[in-house]
Amino acid sequence: MTSPARPARAARPQITLHVLRREQLSPHLVRIVLTGEEFDSFVTNDSTDKYVKIHFAKPELGLTPPFDLEALRHTLAPEDLPVTRTYTVREVDPDARTLSIDFVVHGAEGLAGPWANAAQPGDLLAFSGPGGGYAPDGGAAWHLFAGDQSALPAIASALAALPATARGLALVQVADPSEILELAAPPAVEIQWLFGADPALLVGAVDAASWLPGRPQIFAHGERSAMKGLREVFSARGVHRSELSLSGYWALGRTEDRFQAEKREPVGVILPVS
Repeated sequence: MTSPARPARAARPQITLHVLRREQLSPHLVRIVLTGEEFDSFVTNDSTDKYVKIHFAKPELGLTPPFDLEALRHTLAPEDLPVTRTYTVREVDPDARTLSIDFVVHGAEGLAGPWANAAQPGDLLAFSGPGGGYAPDGGAAWHLFAGDQSALPAIASALAALPATARGLALVQVADPSEILELAAPPAVEIQWLFGADPALLVGAVDAASWLPGRPQIFAHGERSAMKGLREVFSARGVHRSELSLSGYWALGRTEDRFQAEKREPVGVILPVS
């Protein structure tokens, strides 16, 4: 007996804002500050890893946001349909009515990075959301953050949201010292920058770190193989699943589309700690 087909999930409404300004934070990190009449349609949440699903179309097609995705499915080849990319919201300023998103840019790679690199005031961006699943617990004995540049916006937001009495350690991997940012954090939270491209660098640094007394709350996000390595470190340390937010944002040597497809395959699964 076959199971009834699941009803198609309704598409989340798109919000379209325009670029107010572009800020070069470091050689490979660009901040896009957005605003517009639909700002009030963005209902924020308390997650410091809040994210949106941004819709990007091939520039050569001349499509203008927002996109009628259902109609485009009938008129465009599958490879020409707008694609979705997930990005952390770095800041929401209700007084200024702005929303900021940081993009890692590596030349002409992909769609999102080049778009952000070339963004001009007035350019439109359509997205849906937000989602999110993590926020610092003020009652945790201490906090551990571990991630690469792709996780830096979420780590920075979490550090800024910590109570002034919080203790902890943040390990952030970037290419070189030119990528260091000034981050707001409580005095007893140490920030260590790791330089290099090897995902094993982050794993080794977390494994070698001196842990503080008490049960930690951990946020570890970034390159997939690094997250798999960190899962083993956390398991060996006796971390409870309830204390850990662990996720792969990208995978070395994979395009974004391939990485997303592999999430449904054994290679893409990051098993939870016990």
